[in-house]
Amino acid sequence: MANFDVIVLGSGPGGYVTAIRASQLGLKTAIIEKESLGGVCLNWGCIPTKALLKSAQVFEYLQHAGDYGLVAEGVDKDFDAVVKRSRTVADGMSKGVQFLMKKNKIEVIKGFGTLKAGKKVSVKDVDGKESEYSAEHIIIATGARSRELPSLPQDGKKIIGYREAMTLQSQPKKLVVVGSGAIGIEFAYFYNAMGSEVTVVEYLPNIVPVEDEDVSKQLERSFKKSGIKIMTSSEVTKVDTSGDGVTVFIKTSKGEETIEADIVLSAVGIKSNIENIGLETTGIATDRDKIMVNDYYQTNIPGYYAIGDVTPGQALAHVASAEGILCVEKIAGMHVEPIDYGNVPGCTYCMPEIASVGLTEKQAKEKGFDIKVGKFPFSASGKAKASGASDGFVKVIFDAKYGEWLGCHMIGVGVTDMIAEAVVARKLETTGHEVLKAIHPHPTMSEAVMEAVADAYDEVIHL
Repeated sequence: MANFDVIVLGSGPGGYVTAIRASQLGLKTAIIEKESLGGVCLNWGCIPTKALLKSAQVFEYLQHAGDYGLVAEGVDKDFDAVVKRSRTVADGMSKGVQFLMKKNKIEVIKGFGTLKAGKKVSVKDVDGKESEYSAEHIIIATGARSRELPSLPQDGKKIIGYREAMTLQSQPKKLVVVGSGAIGIEFAYFYNAMGSEVTVVEYLPNIVPVEDEDVSKQLERSFKKSGIKIMTSSEVTKVDTSGDGVTVFIKTSKGEETIEADIVLSAVGIKSNIENIGLETTGIATDRDKIMVNDYYQTNIPGYYAIGDVTPGQALAHVASAEGILCVEKIAGMHVEPIDYGNVPGCTYCMPEIASVGLTEKQAKEKGFDIKVGKFPFSASGKAKASGASDGFVKVIFDAKYGEWLGCHMIGVGVTDMIAEAVVARKLETTGHEVLKAIHPHPTMSEAVMEAVADAYDEVIHL
């Protein structure tokens, strides 16, 4: 039986990053993966979806070439080629992870891993052969999959999840997206931009419901302007797939509506991959589909840890990576501080993009803060106007008493690359006045952050 210091079960952005950091710290490390290195995020999530979205964005640019004084005639898309490019990008990234495993001398074990008592893992390969491995520390990073609703059972053809949405053989003429979180909204944008007729059905009163209400309302306006139908406070009660397409029955505040579509995309959240991995055998505690861990990702059973989507924290790739690094640094005896989950940025890569960190205005008020709120629209930004990207804004929220930056919410082109300023500033406990006096380059989209802060303190210049 091969013995290691650390075995990581799962090679997503939590697992493979954890394995690399463990190896850097001098720990003999192995990683177990049943499919492709990089997990869902790299192969079926974060990366290939961004490739699809880029193709949609370029297609939109070409269709609006006249807005920039250019002529582009006969512009069309090749849906198969768009999907193929996305898969090529994902395959290339997976090969990159393979290289990193070799570079860091991490043993890659292919197969399905099952936890055993006594700090052991049994792995069954594609041929059914079982092998057993042991380690002082076993880290569970098995991620999650698309959650299914009883009223919306996925068949992989007419009712699909995110995996099928990335590799459809033909583009649907009509698509219904159920759920308006990041996954649903990104695919709604992609298919609409590519020419499909898209309807978004959201159970709650606002789309992207975790975002600040001003952001939700702006995205709804932008989507409606693009031709996407938005149905909020609505619920899919059943679907009929007996015909050529799908009939979707939707309960709304005005009564029941039916929509005919070619395909329904179920994007109603995720389900943790914790079944059949040996949690019961080892006695590892779970609660409501999540593995229970402490601040350092230790389970109730010594020697077993869990990170990423299988734990109660935010289900985000960068969170899983951060958790894994902290976990193995603690194992290696380093001094580490627990992650501040209140300072984790969230990004949605539709167009316009959404990025946020910290409290929404509503949350800040509910917590009893006396707040200063600033908002700067990209319609007043020289760079945004010159780029033809004036939809959206930057919104900032500060504690009026101490100047603490409580929250930052952005919607617009490129804002996912701008939010890190707020994350770092909040980490350093920067005040509003300090941000205001930090010179931002002109003309840039990022100076909208400074302008929004100036608005909060009644010093805005360009508004």
